[in-house]
Amino acid sequence: MRWKPGQQRSSNLEDRRGGRSGGGGNGNLGFARLFKMLGPKLGIPAVILFFAINFFTGGKLTGLLGFGGNQLAGDSNTGADTRYEASPEEEELVDFVSFALDDAQAVWTRKLAERGETYRDAKLVLFTDSVDSGCGFAESAMGPFYCPADEKVYIDLGFYAALKQRFGAPGDFAQVYVLAHEIGHHVQNVMGYSARMRARQKREPDRKNELSIRLELQADCFAGIWAHDTAKRDLLEQGDIKEALDAAEAIGDDRLQKNATGHVNPETWTHGSSAQRQKWFAVGFEGGDISACDTFAVASP
Repeated sequence: MRWKPGQQRSSNLEDRRGGRSGGGGNGNLGFARLFKMLGPKLGIPAVILFFAINFFTGGKLTGLLGFGGNQLAGDSNTGADTRYEASPEEEELVDFVSFALDDAQAVWTRKLAERGETYRDAKLVLFTDSVDSGCGFAESAMGPFYCPADEKVYIDLGFYAALKQRFGAPGDFAQVYVLAHEIGHHVQNVMGYSARMRARQKREPDRKNELSIRLELQADCFAGIWAHDTAKRDLLEQGDIKEALDAAEAIGDDRLQKNATGHVNPETWTHGSSAQRQKWFAVGFEGGDISACDTFAVASP
């Protein structure tokens, strides 16, 4: 992807690498506080279950206990922990991700304005190993994620090394495809798709996984819309779209299940198959049309 290094980093970037939490100090602060409160009565397994439920309900449980997203994650944009020493290569990656973040959000600001809607920027939090979010405590192993409770995307840059080495999807556009997918979830939140999907999951619990897949595929389609816009502005280089499609293939549910267990079980999918993820990214890229990304309107995504 064509970009110019050395630009000022995004005001929407929160750098918590090296263990810095938004509330200051230990990145496990939220877990430690809740364990102190609940651990003696419930035990460690119950507290772990609490965090799992809290994350997938958008931080509602911590909110009920008075641990809001701002308390856990904060709104600090003061930079990384001074004890953290990143390589020059990692700092260049931060600059690149910062550029892609601002570019994608500028595109969505314009796209929604054309529809008479208002886009509000998401924050991107860079962290190392673990982080407190508005949706609860999270570790790097769960991969990049978007938290609707605080409207922030969370990424451990180590995921990009895994994407290249473990998943076999190298390239800078593979990296920003992942970011664009998470920003796509924020767009869904702003436009109301996320809330409508959660309401449908409550009404139709037997379709919970299917609806989750449709939401994930729409985020892939929205990532494709951003790629379409970058292509019009001649920011793409040869091979960029292949890198994005390779990344979509690498993190499809069927591919991940096959690699992990040797078996594929579509009934447990939450994000869609490799082919589905590639298909919907391509739909967004080819047309650049938001209405074409309505994965909830088609009979089979």
